[in-house]
Amino acid sequence: MSMSGIHNFPNFLMSTEVVPSPPEIYQQFVKRYPKLEKAWEQLSEAGREGPLDDKTLRLIKLGIAIGAMREGEIRANVRKAVALGISKDEIEQVIALAAATLGMSATVAVFSWVENELAKKA
Repeated sequence: MSMSGIHNFPNFLMSTEVVPSPPEIYQQFVKRYPKLEKAWEQLSEAGREGPLDDKTLRLIKLGIAIGAMREGEIRANVRKAVALGISKDEIEQVIALAAATLGMSATVAVFSWVENELAKKA
């Protein structure tokens, strides 16, 4: 990890996306299970191949995390979206798009998780 707090991934895994440092517990996990980290990185790399730009990829990944109600993934994708320069309005539009699928109570929960992450960046 660099001194700036940005995680250093191998060059073959990086697009132009800036990736914030993962939480300490993640770092502990991958230190304990480095083969799982390598497999995960290869899977992530394969998913990024194609014509979509980094911003579009990140918003899609956020939408998938929201649809699956994966709080940790939602929070991680918000952090990564902010690092890419994606606006609060753009992030919140993804939440609004999910409302018809998730229902109001689940959407409000997602909104609270996102707002909590965004507040950390303010």
